[in-house]
Order: sequence, then C-alpha cells, then structure tokens
Amino acid sequence: MISTAKSVTVQFTTKGQVVIPARIRREFQIEEGTKASVVVTDEGILLKPVTGRSINRLRGILKRKPGDKPFAEAWAEYKQEEKALEERRHAGGGA
Repeated sequence: MISTAKSVTVQFTTKGQVVIPARIRREFQIEEGTKASVVVTDEGILLKPVTGRSINRLRGILKRKPGDKPFAEAWAEYKQEEKALEERRHAGGGA
C-alpha cells in the first residue's frame, strides 16, 4: 500500500487531536467516522484504522468450524501476519 516511507509533521490540538493529511486518509481508506486502535510501541504511537479491509481480515479468523485450529493458535498466526504487514509498510515495501 505505501510506496515509500515518508515523514509528515502534524500538530496536536489542546484536546490531543491531530489532522491526518488527506493523501494518507485516502491511501488508508479513512473516512469520516472511521475508528482506529491506538497502539503504544517502542518507537511511539501507532494508529491502526479499523476499515472494511481490516474487518474482512478478522472475519476469517473469527469463523470457527469443526476441525479448525484452536482459536489461540489461529489468533497467534493472525497477529504474526499483521506484524509482518506493519514491518513491510514501515520499511516502505507496501502491502
């Protein structure tokens, strides 16, 4: 998704709000009302938009059928995939 890793400077309001530039909102399909999870990392704050795309990725993990892997195992694999996606994005490799 991201072609190159670029830094953008933004400013926080007194309420802790920040405006995400339009180019980035379009790239990540962030629309009015989109929610995001806030993750504290060693490098700082990571905002992860909860979009239709991210919800669809989760749907597969939540559907349980007889004979499926235990939920804990499937969830661990999902988290590893998410971490790999974030690392590729951070490295500028896209997704």
